[in-house]
Amino acid sequence: MNQASREEVKQARETYTQGTRVELVSMKDDPYTKLKPGDKGTVQFVDDAGGVHIRWDNGEGLAALLGVDEIKIT
Repeated sequence: MNQASREEVKQARETYTQGTRVELVSMKDDPYTKLKPGDKGTVQFVDDAGGVHIRWDNGEGLAALLGVDEIKIT
């Protein structure tokens, strides 16, 4: 996976501000999560590598990675 560019991170921070509600569209296979498409959560922050950190409604705290995973604003 390539790290997100500064511009991509800037755009993600403008799009996914703290408190934004999102829905998981797809996530690269991760054997350590029970998340599935349609799960919803609340954005906490976007890190410098382009990880959108989300507190999922099922209690998980897992980042969606730019260019790898897909989320949409609800």
